[in-house]
Amino acid sequence: PGSGPRYMSGPETVAAVVLAAGGGTRWDGDGHKLLAPLGGRPLAAHAFDAAAAAGLDELVVVVGAVDLVAAGVVPDGATVLANGRWADGQAGSLCMAVEHARSQGHAAVVVGLADSPGVPSEAWRAVAAAPSPLAVATFAGRRRPPTRIGRNLWDDLPTEGDQGARGLLSGRPDLVREVPCPGDPADVDVLEDLRRWS
Repeated sequence: PGSGPRYMSGPETVAAVVLAAGGGTRWDGDGHKLLAPLGGRPLAAHAFDAAAAAGLDELVVVVGAVDLVAAGVVPDGATVLANGRWADGQAGSLCMAVEHARSQGHAAVVVGLADSPGVPSEAWRAVAAAPSPLAVATFAGRRRPPTRIGRNLWDDLPTEGDQGARGLLSGRPDLVREVPCPGDPADVDVLEDLRRWS
């Protein structure tokens, strides 16, 4: 029996980052989509649990539009960063996570999304273990998060707008390692997406 996560930092440590700050503007159901029930639990819980179960050196959750801590969705022991400017787009949340990882001395971050309930812990682990500073999961040949970004590339990430690592992946093809993963990377944007999962 453990006493909860024991997070490490250092030259080769890797943080799992789950981006969960957005407003879910396309969502046409009740409340915020990350709290919508899926399999008897809030949607975001599936992504958080998979990232936590991957056993990386730290779990970082970036929240914003909805208080997922108060809702009891964020796993115990996770580092929670609150992005007050979540409406400005995903880049700001990613920057917050990267700055935290820098302060903790991590060598890389593996970034995934809270609205993708079908990405398993195996995908997080496989991408984290990739021997390249820039690696991305592929599901049936399609690139989707999670994405590994090494410390030497953090300064190349966008600082504003709604793009995360996509520009980096397209701009540095020489570095990209594709990692075939199990699971289903589809995200939940509208109620119909959630019905498909249910």
